[in-house]
Amino acid sequence: MSTSPAGTVGTPPVGFWAQAAQDPDRTVLVAPDGEQWSAGRLHTAANRLVHGLRAAGLERGDAFAVVLPNGAEFLTAYLAATQAGFYLVPVNHHFVGPEIGWIVADSGAKVLITHERFADATRHAADEAGLPATHRYAVGAVEGFRPYAELLDGQPGSAPGDRTLGWVMNYTSGTTGRPRGIRRPLSGKVPEETYLGGFLGIFGIRPFDGNVHLVCSPLYHTAVLQFAGASLHIGHRLVLMDKWTPEEMLRLIDTHRCTHTHMVPTQFHRLLALPEHTRQSYDVSSMRHAIHGAAPCPDHVKRAMIDWWGHCVEEYYAASEGGGAFATAEDWLKKPGTVGKAWPISELAVFDDEGHRLPPGELGTVYLKMNTGGFAYHKDENKTRKNRIGDFFTVGDLGFLDEDGYLFLRDRKIDMIISGGVNIYPAEIEAALLAHPAVADAAVFGIPHDDWGEEVRAVVEPAPGHEPGPDLAAVILDHCAGQLAGYKRPRSVDFIAEMPRDPNGKLYKRRLRDPYWEGRTRAV
Repeated sequence: MSTSPAGTVGTPPVGFWAQAAQDPDRTVLVAPDGEQWSAGRLHTAANRLVHGLRAAGLERGDAFAVVLPNGAEFLTAYLAATQAGFYLVPVNHHFVGPEIGWIVADSGAKVLITHERFADATRHAADEAGLPATHRYAVGAVEGFRPYAELLDGQPGSAPGDRTLGWVMNYTSGTTGRPRGIRRPLSGKVPEETYLGGFLGIFGIRPFDGNVHLVCSPLYHTAVLQFAGASLHIGHRLVLMDKWTPEEMLRLIDTHRCTHTHMVPTQFHRLLALPEHTRQSYDVSSMRHAIHGAAPCPDHVKRAMIDWWGHCVEEYYAASEGGGAFATAEDWLKKPGTVGKAWPISELAVFDDEGHRLPPGELGTVYLKMNTGGFAYHKDENKTRKNRIGDFFTVGDLGFLDEDGYLFLRDRKIDMIISGGVNIYPAEIEAALLAHPAVADAAVFGIPHDDWGEEVRAVVEPAPGHEPGPDLAAVILDHCAGQLAGYKRPRSVDFIAEMPRDPNGKLYKRRLRDPYWEGRTRAV
């Protein structure tokens, strides 16, 4: 984010709240069910939510958590937090109760807002986190939760006093298993003093200019909410999808003349799998920026998308912690495989294991730096300090910079699985497996999957007295179902007599993983 004047003569003001005051009747949001929300209606809802949260006891610097599908309530929560000095904690709604409970408790969230679709998991989470019944709210009917409307009922729609900028506090899993919150210091500024849409300038996306942003992935993802929020603040209309399907995405682009969106390569793959006559039935010529990230995109998939959608297909590399690179279609066609050059507000560097900065062309660990401010992992000073060199930090990816400053990745975070654009951390799954008495040792890694890129495979060393076989595998998988979100669970279990470890206990995971990749190129 960067600071900038609120607007120039003859142009609408930048910043949602000022725009809503100037033109309250402008449609700013199309919900998944097609309902249209005006700027004034969304503004009023956000103001009422601020008043309601303050009445519930929240003060500047406090957090509240949401387990919500894509919808108006999610954007209302985002706007409320960012004008009241709160931390919004978006939670992955695929998580099970213990996973949600951990984030709610760790973040110190004083209020939890959920949806009836996620009733069982959030009820368990609220109990586990010790959240009072008076501070649980649900869209729809959830036992033990108050109706969401009660949080807003009776509250004024006028702007709250003492407005101050808040942040989103995303949780990112680390290789140690437990997710950690990325907490940025609050500036103390009023929201209008910060240009909240500046991020999109990195990709050449301009304020207003007839732009319509299609939200086609869950808003709990860091980048998805960042793109949507920034678009809202620079005068773009948002069109929300709840459950993504390839043909519905094409229909929405055609119907609403969408101009930009954030995607992952799996969505490209699914779109390209549509019959040719279906693909040609929709007009996607309005698209200016189809920006993809979160996972490597196979060359043949990217070329096919560029052939179909044109040069709007663009790529970025980034981390939830901040910093990144960007490649236009022209960049990529000129330098196939690149993920781009550093953002103007970021720096890239490659270091060796001794901390020496490497020259162009030499492979090492990729480090990033944001020039707009730092971050800390909530309640984890050790993780905050770890993997840093000065102001640079790394998420463990390997790569090199060429002579022109373009970044090429050659490997990812050690052992991390990327399935359908979602990061999955084996240590968390291994910890869940090891909690079962029949498991003496466990290893988890990704194996090839034609659609998702990778799927989760577990290798288990049974504890004495437990016979390996289909019955034990079924017991272990059932155990995982109660501990892990569906996308994290192993799809199958293999058994091994003894896990390959060195005398110091280090696991030779590559020995387990490599046979599955024989004859295949693991995407890096």
